[in-house]
Amino acid sequence: MAEYIRFEHICKNFGEKKVLKDIDLGIEKGELVTLLGPSGCGKSTLLRILSGLEDATSGKVYLDGKDITNVAPQNRDIGMVFQHYSLFPNMNVRQNVAFGLKKKGIAKDEIREAVDRMIDIVGLSENADQYPSQLSGGQQQRAALARALVTKPKVLLLDEPLSAIDALLRHSLQVEIRRIQKELNITAVFVTHDQEEAMVMSDRINLMHDGKIEQSARPIDLYTNPQSKFAATFIGHYNVLATEKFVSIMTGQRPVGKDLSRSQTIAFRPEIIGISKSAPANVPADVYLLKGKVSMSLPHGNFLRYNISCGQTQIDVDTLFNRDKLYEDGAEVYLQIPAESCILF
Repeated sequence: MAEYIRFEHICKNFGEKKVLKDIDLGIEKGELVTLLGPSGCGKSTLLRILSGLEDATSGKVYLDGKDITNVAPQNRDIGMVFQHYSLFPNMNVRQNVAFGLKKKGIAKDEIREAVDRMIDIVGLSENADQYPSQLSGGQQQRAALARALVTKPKVLLLDEPLSAIDALLRHSLQVEIRRIQKELNITAVFVTHDQEEAMVMSDRINLMHDGKIEQSARPIDLYTNPQSKFAATFIGHYNVLATEKFVSIMTGQRPVGKDLSRSQTIAFRPEIIGISKSAPANVPADVYLLKGKVSMSLPHGNFLRYNISCGQTQIDVDTLFNRDKLYEDGAEVYLQIPAESCILF
């Protein structure tokens, strides 16, 4: 597929501070792409450059084959939803959603039909005559989404729109936004610092760090195959150790399958580690065996995270919450780590 949005050598400086450093990024039509990263990495600045609310220091932005670098924001055909929904307090939901269409001079009958359809899509038909002050946070978010989508923009930009909403409602709205985006087949760019939110919502995640794209990949690929130590520590949870230290705490055989001497860092997920109270009778040739003691355990919903002390080194191990197979603090345990599940940097 051809790229629908293209950032070409985008740099942005605020005084002497370089916020974006030669960003090259393409987005295909119909994708929901997330800009993910910690505060200050440049993700919102890149979104604002796409919207036209911020000028790039250098570089070009293309949308649907056209150079929009110097096009005014109101002429870019882009819809936006922010963390603060900015609904007009003196207008009800229907009037808020209709506002953009009225500004375009659309006929009243067409406006009524388009507004009713969009309000129905976002699930606010019963709230159409209510004012923002009468709506919950989630309902206000839906109203802002409807207002942004009703004009049929080429691109929808979402700048951390769920960060002020409680966790339970936030999860349901993630699903709703994804459903609406797919139903309308609209191209969307989503900004968040929440890696779980990015995993749930995205076709592709662009992980940003220090003004650059650290890695661009599908969620499952970013989770299972991070390309840098930063990606491994930011997405999900990895045990990240110096390879020399890892080798020093291994017991028994030295497995085949990975040349640890050629790496400085080894990383592995807590959930891929096997744990047992007794030493396994037969350890496969491609499995690392460690011995340690349980320092503590912490429940995380349906799984338990054990912190295991292997000498001075701490290893996190995740297991399903099984009452018949629990390990007490201080218990001696053995850990089996498949070599093929380890990543070397």
